[in-house]
Amino acid sequence: MKTALISTTVMTALSLAGAAAFAQDSDTQEDLRLENIVVESGSQVSLTEPYAGGQVARGGRNGLFGNLDFLDSPFSSTAYTEELVRNQQADSIGDALQNDPVVRVAKGFGNFQEVYVIRGFPVYSDDMTYNGVYGILPRQFVAAEIVERVEVFRGANAFLNGAAPGGSGVGGAFNLVPKRAPEEDLNRVTLGYESAGQVFGAVDIARRTGADNEFGWRFNAVRRNGETAVEDQDRDLTVLSLGTDYQGDRFRASFDIGYQDNHLDAPRPQVTPIGGVPETPDSDTNYAQPWTFSDEQQFFGVVRGEYDLTDAITVWAAAGARNGEEANVLANPSATTDGTTSAYRFDNTREDDVLSADIGLRGDFQTGSVGHRIVVSGSAVSLESRNAYAFSSFAGFAGDLYDPFAVTAPSADFFVGGELNDPLKTEEVNNSSLAIADMISFLDGQLIATVGLRQQWIETTSFDYNSGAELSSYDDSALTPSVGLVYQPTQNISVYGNYSESLQPGETAPATSGGVAILNAGEVLEPFRSEQFEVGVKYDGGDFGGTVSAFNLSKPSTIVENQLYTASGEQDVLGLEASVFGEPAEGVRLIGGLTWLDAELAETQDNLNEGNTPIGIPEWQANANIEWDVPMIANLTLDGRIVYTGEQYTDAANTAEIDSWVRLDLGARYTLPLETNEVTLRARVENLADESYWASTGGFPGANYLVQGNPRTFIVSASVEF
Repeated sequence: MKTALISTTVMTALSLAGAAAFAQDSDTQEDLRLENIVVESGSQVSLTEPYAGGQVARGGRNGLFGNLDFLDSPFSSTAYTEELVRNQQADSIGDALQNDPVVRVAKGFGNFQEVYVIRGFPVYSDDMTYNGVYGILPRQFVAAEIVERVEVFRGANAFLNGAAPGGSGVGGAFNLVPKRAPEEDLNRVTLGYESAGQVFGAVDIARRTGADNEFGWRFNAVRRNGETAVEDQDRDLTVLSLGTDYQGDRFRASFDIGYQDNHLDAPRPQVTPIGGVPETPDSDTNYAQPWTFSDEQQFFGVVRGEYDLTDAITVWAAAGARNGEEANVLANPSATTDGTTSAYRFDNTREDDVLSADIGLRGDFQTGSVGHRIVVSGSAVSLESRNAYAFSSFAGFAGDLYDPFAVTAPSADFFVGGELNDPLKTEEVNNSSLAIADMISFLDGQLIATVGLRQQWIETTSFDYNSGAELSSYDDSALTPSVGLVYQPTQNISVYGNYSESLQPGETAPATSGGVAILNAGEVLEPFRSEQFEVGVKYDGGDFGGTVSAFNLSKPSTIVENQLYTASGEQDVLGLEASVFGEPAEGVRLIGGLTWLDAELAETQDNLNEGNTPIGIPEWQANANIEWDVPMIANLTLDGRIVYTGEQYTDAANTAEIDSWVRLDLGARYTLPLETNEVTLRARVENLADESYWASTGGFPGANYLVQGNPRTFIVSASVEF
């Protein structure tokens, strides 16, 4: 079937290319671009233009369609710019995403991986794309200084991007665009300090060369070291990146390479509640053991190019690779409501090798008064992971959440899998897909319909930690469709709707579940399809824009029926989202929005918890970020950000929950325009009121661990451009 589909797709692509070429030669065909799509539309390499105010872009990547202006896309998305990230002094992608009203930042299960919860479902940091390519970014944490854009795509996206290799991505996707050289030469050096004792420095250098400035390169280096605002928690971070690009008339290309070494000593851990939610400790309290740490080194790179065969036909190709090593010594506690904790030691090592690729062809042509943009694309990602672990006795050691004390590190020799110093291969993932789509333009571009299909193959294999022998394998495929519609009654309003799906590997039926013998034990369930229906309205006032949308997203879950393990359960999320951005008045810039989520468990096991709210999904989320150029004092800008998150249940029975929380951040920057250079002074305080709060619960399906929000943190820096 795969061979037949590949052959059919290639023949279709060649036929469409011929049709597009013929249309280009027609005397009546003067402009093969869709009427209402901007110059950057469809590009896999070039950037979209910044929107008014410079904090977001006019559009961003829509998977295989490349860049689309936000009015022309039948989906909801926002692309945050490097300027916003730099002015807020963000040090991670999670910091940048604090601006998005649909996204909340959590942590991974048993580690310190950033997890991004969107529309009620997690996206793991290793399921983000880097310049459109899966699996290339550092797995635990991505430094904010290496990115030009942080693109947030809201909703199911298996057709646009392919299935995420880590199995997440039900509610959305994130693409990071590497930094690009601007038109003018750039030499920027930044030095700063973050409470309680962390110093940092960054270098950002860029040049463009060539007769038309077609060649560009940009180098970034970052160093952070010292104690964070959480007591006795130390960070040691080194980041190096080099991005190059070529912008020719017909050929455009980019090559990006990076290295990140991120080390945390005594990182404040997640807390698993027992019998109820304990009160939140003081905001800077650290209940980590001093001998715990998290360490990772990641080397990664991606190359992408596109070539206009004719004015109507463009081909592209991209490839990326990552080599990563991780080592952790952890002791994440469980806590009762009075703060008494129990923990045991957990050591693990992980080594990853990832290869990823993406190819495609785009052709524009006319059939009478109807415009077509045909896209044919193929992608593949291959992951080989080597892992080992070791636990101390599960009897554990006691502690206190509110008055933590150090214990001697117990030996990690109770339950061991593999060799920590030489882990064996334990997992292989090979995902591949082929997609075809048609973006059809009617009524001189007022109406754009998008239809597409992606055939996906998902292969996973697990191996024994100690012997390396194969334990289980998964090999299945699925065809995921997508339909979108955009109608523009005026030049500044779009009404849109879509049907789309997400795709995750099906589970393998266990021998028993809840003490019940499973009759179909060992059966591999078909890939899980999550279905989404969405409608919305977008507005572009030139200086001020926004989106209002409503959606319904349902994801299958496993239950046991008549002793059969099936995917008959569901997690349903009904939602409303509103977001705004731009510069509504001169010198006033705004990003904000509101999210309402009605999430429930449906078709549950024996109707247990039927209709209840899933763990970790708040009903309300809201953000507002405002910048103001003070008219009375030239070159002075003040900004404030408020983040609200509603209550979140910590159990499926909905008997316990964490409180809602509000966080206020304030910042200021002042630019000194000197004769030969420019100095920008920045100051920021995050969590101004020093609120103590549980920021999230869960982040991994079925888990309910608690992650505490950061304490009040002061950040000051000075940047010199010369």
